[in-house]
Amino acid sequence: MTTSTISRNSVGRTLLRAAIPLAFWLGVWQLAALAVGKELLLPGPLAVGERLFALAGERAFWRSAGMSLGRIFGGFAAGVLLGCALAALSSVSQWADRLFSPAVKVIRATPVASFIVLVLLWAPTGRVPAIISALMVLPVLWGNVRRGITQTDPLLLEAARAYRFSRGRTLRLVYLPSVFPYFASGCSTGLGLAWKSGVAAEVLCQPALAIGTALYRAKITLETTSLFAWTIVVIALSFLLESVLGLLFRRLGRGARV
Repeated sequence: MTTSTISRNSVGRTLLRAAIPLAFWLGVWQLAALAVGKELLLPGPLAVGERLFALAGERAFWRSAGMSLGRIFGGFAAGVLLGCALAALSSVSQWADRLFSPAVKVIRATPVASFIVLVLLWAPTGRVPAIISALMVLPVLWGNVRRGITQTDPLLLEAARAYRFSRGRTLRLVYLPSVFPYFASGCSTGLGLAWKSGVAAEVLCQPALAIGTALYRAKITLETTSLFAWTIVVIALSFLLESVLGLLFRRLGRGARV
């Protein structure tokens, strides 16, 4: 059996493993929709698929999806940078740790809805989802990166001092490889939080073009098929972002090991 044949068989098995659960749950969904018998309460997968296909043909659909991605990913990036910076400061300075730790714990404990309402008082509507996303990501990155710094092998640090590594070289060869797995894990968790909280913020603040705004309008107009279709868009984009981020980190991890 040739290598190409083995590769095709492997791809076929992978697709089959993904298709069977998908077909099962679509079947469950269809049976539930038939049992309910009212499209207003629970539309079937075919009706939702048709509505999703119709939405995809509208320019506003792609603009709304693009604007939501831009806002939320921008907030995610800001939260990552700020969380890493505060974690580094907290690790090198006890006073910084005493100053920032209570604030980060308050952010972590405060409900997302409370933050959305408060930020609505202080920021323009279009910036609220980005700010909320950043606030949700910050505590996760702060905790993970700080843990990675504190878990750095002391023997490696001692060896770096013995060989008189510069601070930059110690950071690049000792700290970064140690912190990277914690950083990657924090980003993976934070991205999901950023996406869900960002869409929730859009539902409440309703920017002109946003997935959350479309969800809210579908809800108040009782367009249940549109509500389900936009929900599928949210889930699909979340999976897509997590897959892209995971692929990026796997490549970066292999490069770091090399």
